[in-house]
Order: sequence, then structure tokens, then C-alpha cells
Amino acid sequence: MDKESNLSETLKDEKPVSTAHRHRGKTSESFLNKDIILKELDILPGQTILDAGCGNGYMAKEFSKILNNTGKVYALDPDTEAIKTLKQKTKGTNIEPIEADITQTTPIEGLSIDLIYLSTVLHGFSEDQITNFLLEAKRLLKPKARLAIIEIQKQDTPFGPPLDIRFSPEELKEIINLTPKTLVEVGQYFYMQIFENIE
Repeated sequence: MDKESNLSETLKDEKPVSTAHRHRGKTSESFLNKDIILKELDILPGQTILDAGCGNGYMAKEFSKILNNTGKVYALDPDTEAIKTLKQKTKGTNIEPIEADITQTTPIEGLSIDLIYLSTVLHGFSEDQITNFLLEAKRLLKPKARLAIIEIQKQDTPFGPPLDIRFSPEELKEIINLTPKTLVEVGQYFYMQIFENIE
């Protein structure tokens, strides 16, 4: 199966099930340029990062490497098996896997997060879930902290979810109640929009 067919299957399966976005072990990891993502995120030692909808935790592990045993990485996902596996694989690291849903109140302390990272997840949220996600993000983010959202372009592509549930960068800026900053392409058909929590 080629990359595009594989991603089509990946993103086709990414639909909300009941009230939680489920990825069922699927990941868009191989289609994203991690080097660009990490460069633009400009993670600093000692920071606290939340990988929301972390799936298998591949980006949480990248964040942990950059932090180099300083700071903390919360790897959050509602998928019980994904979190169970991640807990086993990250013992003794600064990664704390948590089984929880970012569209609800999480067990993470308020005003404690420097960066929330949300990759190819938002399009699977209902309007109510988006509202609740934004409330939780605002509760968690420190002043001047950032939210990074990766989504698939809202245009005809050879794979991906229906256009009517995708977000363009302009639409993201309309719904996210934070200050838009950097917008960058992070893979063919993918973009990352970074927002800052400026009051």
C-alpha cells in the first residue's frame, strides 16, 4: 500500500466515536515533517508540554528527548490500550501518560502547561467538543504559553476526511480564542498553526 492510500485509510478511520475522538492505533506520523515541527515549536529545557491525543506517543518521545530529562511531557489520550502500552515504554522518563480526553477536564494542574500540541485531532471533534477543548486549553495554559494545532489542508487531496469537517487556517483563527502566530507547512497537505495565550 502506498503512502497516500495508507493515509487515506488512516484519516478515514479518524471519526468521533461516542463522545471521544478515536484513532484506533492509526497515526499520521510518517506523513509529517518532524524536523520542521520541532524547529517551529522551539521547545526549551524545563518546559511542561501536553501532547493531547498522543496516540502511540511518538511526538511525546520527541519532546522528551529535547527536554533532556528536564521539564515534563504529559501524553494524553482516551485510548486505554495506547496509554497502557505507552506507560510500559516510557518508565523512568519525564513522560507521564494519562488516559483522559482533552475535551473534558483533565487531572492536569491549571496554568501549568507551556505548550499544548494537538495533531490531526481537531477535525474529529464536534462543536461542543471544540468548545470544551478550548475551555480546558485556557485552563491549562500559562500566560504566553502556546497551542500548536496540526491539520490537513482544506482542499481536494487524494486522501483524508471529508472537506466539510476540515479546517482552513483562516477558520482555525476564527474558532481558537488565542492569538494566532506562526503558520507553517509541515508535510504535503498538512499545516501547523501556532497560537499564543496572550490576555
